Amino acid sequence: MPRGASPRRESEARKLERKFKKEKRYAGREEEVAARIVNKQRRASGETKAAHKPPRRSASRRKSRTSRSRTRRKSSARS
Repeated sequence: MPRGASPRRESEARKLERKFKKEKRYAGREEEVAARIVNKQRRASGETKAAHKPPRRSASRRKSRTSRSRTRRKSSARS
C-alpha cells in the first residue's frame, strides 16, 4: 500500500489478497491487483492528493450533442 493509506484501506487490501488467493485469481499478482483496486477506491472517495474527477464537458458540447440527436430522431420518424 502507498504512503498515507489508512489502516482500514490496508486491511481491505489484505482481505482482497486472501480472497484472490482462495479463488486462485491473478496468480502471482494478487497483491498488485488488490492495491490497484484499493487505490482506485481511495481516488474516487477523495482520500488522495490528486483525487479522480470525471472529465467535464462544456455546456456548448452538451447542447450541440443533444440537439443533434433530437433532429436525427425527428427525421428518422418521418421516413
